[in-house]
Amino acid sequence: MDGPIELEASDGHELSAYEQRPDGATASVVIVQEIFGVNSHIRSVVDRYAAAGYHAIAPATFDRVERDVELDYDGPGVERGKELAMGIGMEKALLDVAAAVAHASVTGPVGIVGYCFGGSVAWLAAAQLPVSAAVGYYGGAVLGALDSVPQVPTMLHFGEFDAGIPLHGVAKIQPAHPDVAVHIYDGADHGFNCDVRASFHPGAAELARERTMTFLSEYLAAAE
Repeated sequence: MDGPIELEASDGHELSAYEQRPDGATASVVIVQEIFGVNSHIRSVVDRYAAAGYHAIAPATFDRVERDVELDYDGPGVERGKELAMGIGMEKALLDVAAAVAHASVTGPVGIVGYCFGGSVAWLAAAQLPVSAAVGYYGGAVLGALDSVPQVPTMLHFGEFDAGIPLHGVAKIQPAHPDVAVHIYDGADHGFNCDVRASFHPGAAELARERTMTFLSEYLAAAE
């Protein structure tokens, strides 16, 4: 179906998700939210992947603490989003994402694309979940989890001016994981993909999307 659905994680937790399933889809993409919830922006990301032919779904990982979270892109929204993310933790977030992966797998191979908090989840999912490809945008926790070893093709995107993810840290990723594709976008800051944030960088967003779509097309098709 299209629109809001309900999922159940392996620990019995019930959560909502936003789904679009176009006719003829043969592969799926799980979209993992920023710290602002499955808001209008994340829903638009799902819609865009569906328009490209993918069965796309975004699980509401914040449902474990508070349902229907849609925070503003401002100081209070950032602080509340951080509180919610900390309250859930990566382990439980992965349980929720795993439920979305299992749900989407009926269509075919599953990729995962995450942003901010979701970018970190996507990195861990590449090592722990049955996905065929993983893409993370500016996942701040990646640098602290370099001992996590992706088991599937993985691509990471970072902004040159992201103060929370310094380039000297990003430079450590490929020596530790030579097979991971790491892209740095000149002039871009954290959140450069989000078109409702002040840090939106159209050029970086479009280039990252082109790279991501080519990457997913290659590895999800190969997994069929």
